[in-house]
Amino acid sequence: MLKNTNTLSTYKRLAGDTAIYGLSSILGRVLNWLLTPYYTRVFLENEFGVQTNLYSYAAILLVILTYGMETSFFRFASKSENPGKVYSTALISVFTTSVLFLVGFILLKNSLSAIIQYPEHPEYIVWFAIILAIDAFTAIPFAWIRIEKKPIKFAFIKLVSIAFNIGFNLFFFTLCPWLLKNNPESWANYIYSPEIGVGYVFIANLLASIITLVLLLPDMLKVHFQFDKAILKNLLNYGFPILIVGIAGMVSQGIDKILIPFLIPESQQPMNQLGIYGANFKMAVLMNMFIQAFRYAFEPFFFARGNSKEDPLMYAKIMKYFVIFGLFIFLGMTVYIDILKYLIDKEYHAGLKVVPIILIANLIYGMYFTQSLWYKITDRTRYGAWQSIAEVVVAVSLNFLLIPIYGYMGSAVALLTSYIAVLTISYFLGQKYYPVPYNLKRIGLYFAVALALYVVSLQFVPMNQLVKYGVGTVLIGLFAALVFIFEKNDLKGLFKTNKKK
Repeated sequence: MLKNTNTLSTYKRLAGDTAIYGLSSILGRVLNWLLTPYYTRVFLENEFGVQTNLYSYAAILLVILTYGMETSFFRFASKSENPGKVYSTALISVFTTSVLFLVGFILLKNSLSAIIQYPEHPEYIVWFAIILAIDAFTAIPFAWIRIEKKPIKFAFIKLVSIAFNIGFNLFFFTLCPWLLKNNPESWANYIYSPEIGVGYVFIANLLASIITLVLLLPDMLKVHFQFDKAILKNLLNYGFPILIVGIAGMVSQGIDKILIPFLIPESQQPMNQLGIYGANFKMAVLMNMFIQAFRYAFEPFFFARGNSKEDPLMYAKIMKYFVIFGLFIFLGMTVYIDILKYLIDKEYHAGLKVVPIILIANLIYGMYFTQSLWYKITDRTRYGAWQSIAEVVVAVSLNFLLIPIYGYMGSAVALLTSYIAVLTISYFLGQKYYPVPYNLKRIGLYFAVALALYVVSLQFVPMNQLVKYGVGTVLIGLFAALVFIFEKNDLKGLFKTNKKK
């Protein structure tokens, strides 16, 4: 009975941590995501395409700049007798590489802007270099806050940064144009220029990143700075394969937004297509928020655990419930897509057809993140690197093959396929080196039923909205009933008050 009590409390702790991080992550993501419908009403499709394109480069570069140090830090700080020394060493390392990156990009700004087809805007390179250097550096203090189990502080700083980012966007794209329109001689004339246009998105981000750094500085200055070469060597050895995994993940997710301008003929307005695709890609925000919140809680959770014999069974159950919650999100968003579509401007509605594919793709990738713990626990991170390289090969190959034929729909299919491929590879390797008794039949059943219910919901699209949404709600209820029938014993156990024995 004691073992069951401990197991249940472990699940509850993970669920509780996920909920705490989730509330802050959901609120932050929602606030940040609200910029998407705002941008679709402020920018033309090609302007939104520019933003989507540049942030895809930035996402990949940010992974390179952190070079797996965040995960390495969790791995060694959670086991170290002196986690402060691990923290200090990681912080100094990332600070040094971020400064070198910043200097290099500033010196090469003209050449780099020409390579990515923005030769008239080398300032974009400078702005992004500063943003990336700050964000890479602050990743380690944020990891320290998580390992100290201070989710409220973590959430506060994240939300303040997001609030300032939103505020700066509203200032540059709403207030300043309004002031100039009503009073051309106002003070806004000295700090705002309509010619910068979409560039103010990057300026707003830059200012918010600086504020984040300022908020984290007091804690960083309290650290007794120590640099240990042996610790750094361990961090780098463990983190390098994680770097490859991270780059692969970002390349798989972002390569389509980089390749679309190159692979779609100018006559078919590639930047317009990219803008439409980018806006609808972000419609999957709820799934992303769920996965991110889970990751914030799950990563410190499993690194802090010992290597108990009960762990594989626990991880199997965690995966099952992860899939269940993810499928609820999928059904909810697809059934009510005709309501959610009004969040973005009607000019972008042509791309709604990619949303279900992106939702499932993101869920599959979340499953991969959850399942891939095997190579982190067993210190076989090189396997994570190799399987991620396979993921990139699939993603890049399919993008080159499908984009010229199907446009951004081909990109969505390529993303989904690459995630399925890496999950499959990781599963078979994981079962060899760290067997986990995943209930594949149950998980497969839930996937099959959820997809079947989605297909059924499509048959009611032409009908009256009340009928359509009523049927959709019933379909979600059927899925909930199925889950309850199969999981009622576990669910009752999770929520039952445990008595000390």
